[in-house]
Formats: sequence, structure tokens, C-alpha cells
Amino acid sequence: MGLIRVVWGSARAPTAMASYDAALAEANVHNYNLVQVSSVIPQDTSVEAVGAAPDLGPAGEQLTVVEARKTVVDGRAVAGLGWATELSGRGIFYETSGTDPEGVRSDLDRGLDAGQELRDWQFTDRGQKIVAAQSDAGDGEYTTAIVLAVYGKSTPLV
Repeated sequence: MGLIRVVWGSARAPTAMASYDAALAEANVHNYNLVQVSSVIPQDTSVEAVGAAPDLGPAGEQLTVVEARKTVVDGRAVAGLGWATELSGRGIFYETSGTDPEGVRSDLDRGLDAGQELRDWQFTDRGQKIVAAQSDAGDGEYTTAIVLAVYGKSTPLV
């Protein structure tokens, strides 16, 4: 059976990329090359919310992910990832972001509803993780919030 780990983080830094890198570090996926996929969960897979990833392999390898990400300067960053699965394990992810946690939660619910309607599957379980981070107004720092679904372990890039 496969495993998808949901990890998350948030951080502040003087540039947008530095805040993103620091948020990835909080989720312990900063030493990998992230390859994004569209959001379908394979059959015979479980989804587990873990916060920070364990060691998933050597630095520089690739990780397959679904990513929700928001970066702002002087404001609130909110990222959300939701999932719906059926008994066989297959399912869907839906990712969104914004500046309002309730708006992100609503978008996740509406997105998952729409995705479920497109499929003739018997969904039995739903989950979601929302991360919000606030920067101080006027300090010029960037804030990033991320939530990622990490598929399995890393694989060689070259």
C-alpha cells in the first residue's frame, strides 16, 4: 500500500523565495526538487497528515507533490489542501490559497464537491489542512504558507 504524507509550514523572510524555502524547511522537504502533479490519489494509497516529513531520501532527489502555496508581503498568507477518498484508497486532492482562512476552507469544500461530482466513485472520507501565517504590517517581509501532499519517497532526478 502506498502512502501520501500531508506536510505543512510557514515562514517569514526578506524575499519571496527565501520565505518559501524556509516554509519548505519547516515541513522538512526543503532539500528535494518538487515535481507537482494534478491531484489524483492512486488506488491502494493512504493519506496521513504528519506536519513535517520524515527523511524521504537523499538531498537533491525529486519528490512528487500536490502543493497549496501563498506568499504575501505585509499581510496574511493562507494555504489549504483538502482530500476525499474511497475505501479502495483512490481519491482526489484539491488545493487553494488566499488571505482569509474561512474563504480558503469554503473553496476547499466547493472544490472537493465539484471534483467528486465529476467521478463515479464512492467517496467515504474527507480531510483538510489549512495553514495561516501573518506578517507584521509595514515590515517589508514576505510570508509564505504551504501545505503539500508528498507521494511516497524521493527518487533520483538524474
